[in-house]
Amino acid sequence: MTRRSGGGRAASRRQPARCPRQASASTCRLVAWSPRDRWTLRSRVGRFESCRGHSPRISSNQVLTRADADMNERATVSLSPAHPSATTLRGDIATNYAKMVERRFLVRSKESRMDASGEFVRSGGPSALLAVDGVVRSLNAAMARALGRSVEQCVGRGLVDLMPVSQRTAVESLVAHAATTKTIVMRVLEFPGAGAPVVCLVEARPVKDPAGGEPLVRMRSLDAGNDLGGLVIPFRLAAAAANLGLCMYSPQEHQLEWLGGAPALATLFPEASMPLSRVVRRVHPDDRGALRRLARSTAARSPWITLRFLTERDGWHLLACRARRIQLGDGGPERVFGVIRDDTKGEARRRRALVALSAERQRAAEIAAFASAVMTAVTEQEVQQVVLTRLAATFGGTGAALAFSTEGRLRVSSDAGIPMPVAALHGLPLDAPSALPHVIRTGEPQFIPNREDYIRRWPHGAMVPYFDELDSGYAISIASLDPVGDQPLAAWLVTYDSEHHSSPDERALMATLADLAGQALKRVRLQEARVELATALQQTMLPTLPEHLPGLVVAARYRPSQDGLDIGGDWYDAFVMPDGAVAVEIGDTQGHDVDAAAAMGQVRASMRAIAAREPDPATVLTRTNELLVTMDATRFASCTMLHIDPDDGRVTGASAGHVPLLYARDDGCHSVRELPGGPVLGVLPDADYRKGIFTLDKGAALVMVTDGVVEGPGLTLDAGLERAGTLIGAALHDGLSVEETADRLLDAAVAVDHLDDVAVLVIRRT
Repeated sequence: MTRRSGGGRAASRRQPARCPRQASASTCRLVAWSPRDRWTLRSRVGRFESCRGHSPRISSNQVLTRADADMNERATVSLSPAHPSATTLRGDIATNYAKMVERRFLVRSKESRMDASGEFVRSGGPSALLAVDGVVRSLNAAMARALGRSVEQCVGRGLVDLMPVSQRTAVESLVAHAATTKTIVMRVLEFPGAGAPVVCLVEARPVKDPAGGEPLVRMRSLDAGNDLGGLVIPFRLAAAAANLGLCMYSPQEHQLEWLGGAPALATLFPEASMPLSRVVRRVHPDDRGALRRLARSTAARSPWITLRFLTERDGWHLLACRARRIQLGDGGPERVFGVIRDDTKGEARRRRALVALSAERQRAAEIAAFASAVMTAVTEQEVQQVVLTRLAATFGGTGAALAFSTEGRLRVSSDAGIPMPVAALHGLPLDAPSALPHVIRTGEPQFIPNREDYIRRWPHGAMVPYFDELDSGYAISIASLDPVGDQPLAAWLVTYDSEHHSSPDERALMATLADLAGQALKRVRLQEARVELATALQQTMLPTLPEHLPGLVVAARYRPSQDGLDIGGDWYDAFVMPDGAVAVEIGDTQGHDVDAAAAMGQVRASMRAIAAREPDPATVLTRTNELLVTMDATRFASCTMLHIDPDDGRVTGASAGHVPLLYARDDGCHSVRELPGGPVLGVLPDADYRKGIFTLDKGAALVMVTDGVVEGPGLTLDAGLERAGTLIGAALHDGLSVEETADRLLDAAVAVDHLDDVAVLVIRRT
């Protein structure tokens, strides 16, 4: 065939000749592409493929395929690859197809520079055009649906403000990264959606506004239909970080799939996927309905529910579950995602704590009852009955005895649990070389853990006839009932049938109760009135209010508990601060015994000392709490403290778990005023207390009370506050003084048969 050298364009227009019809297929051999030809063509096409951000619509492989087809059409004779005509033909074809790729690359580049808004509007998936600061310039309907709003509600607003709070940081980072680095950025985001939230894989890429060249960011949702698992990766990471398990339920397939999370929870589900019916069979029958309702829930987020789940190895576990219905991708399937928390160990700890708390409360109740019974005894016989019936049980012993000193000898009585004959001790002289007479003589307690320790301390006392018959582990605790500095009076002892080492707290408690019993005996022998001692003790703990407080009149009342020692832990205080303001406080220490009264005095004194340097009530409560926690105080206390400026009536207050204030005016109206604050004092380290500020109007009154005033048998706190507020409002309306108002409120509390201590503090601004 005839060809012109170098006529690539002419050759491409020239019609190729065909093989004669009679020729066989074997005679029409194609001109082969040499490796060098293919490399040359690939390199010319590939330089367009490698352009960043663009790619031609035809690859180098496709070019070679088409070039082969073209070579078939043009070949008319059998040519050797080295034939000059074959070389020319290959060069023409390579040149033409390289130019074709270049033209298509230029078209593609032009398309990429077209108006970006037109591109995303035509896009089927959610897409938006943003300014570099994240403000929405335009968006399509799919993106508006994903945001759960109309297009008009989105344009002009920051995309961050349209997203859930949990996604705002991720959105800010995505937009900023794309705008700053000029690269394509991808991230999984959760959109609020019109119904269920929508999770999408989002791409953000920098673009320019063709009109003004302003840099923009185009955000669009990518099709993740082939990899839905990639959309749940953020949920898996979040669940693992929170030590939770994550599963996914498909309502259509009724299949539950374990996605991961906390490794410890994975052992509860040995199979990665299982039907919901199999999971339900492992749930306690009483909890199965709740699980089914959780799986069928149409709410975007369910409340936490508790299930008992039977595992293959560890038996029953207590699981807390919560579900979320989420759509995977725009137009994708909805799935129910469940987060699981294993509360088995926590519940066990809670139950142990409740048991310990119950035991402690029971012990505290027994101690309070013991102390109350001792202090209310009016005869020696009554004291003896209380000791012999309650002492051993209070301290976990097996027996108890009470010994009085009468004319230099012991007069002993015991309960049935004592393992020794009473006659062995009865009648012993007070100077006998034995532990019990020694305690009565000196007032020094003896805590003897076993028989060997007793023999070591009292070798001559071991000659008592009964002692050789006792077991080696036999233990005795002895405490004197003599008030300090008084003549020998009495002692009690508690016996144990095994070795017993008394703790410091137990020793302190025994000494305290023994002191109370000694006081009771002292009062009996001296025929002192029980109420006088209780009143005297309480009055030493309660302050005398200042006779004059600038701009204020104050009255206080206190009445002890009916069920206790007539000694309680309620207190009040009022004093003038260095800055001229008036500080008032009221509180309630745990318990109704001497320890409670002592703790009350300690807290009140601490608060007054701190307030001298720290006028802010919240700071005073914080410092007092730190002090009590550091001292490892055995009693907690609730408290309210106010800082009142008498000039303008400005009140700054804080509360530590105390009863709300009552605010009343002289027109008879009243209200309950809750103060911010924190927990009770002496329990939680690093507790934070907040303050509140309000104004006390002239003629108005603030009333601070303890819980005994507003709570009682059959009287709830809310009802009690309303009842007390009504009484106070009526008292002010009737023109009663603060003293008369306090009396009226206290009498009303007594009328409802209150069991707790009661304290009332009335403050009126003049």
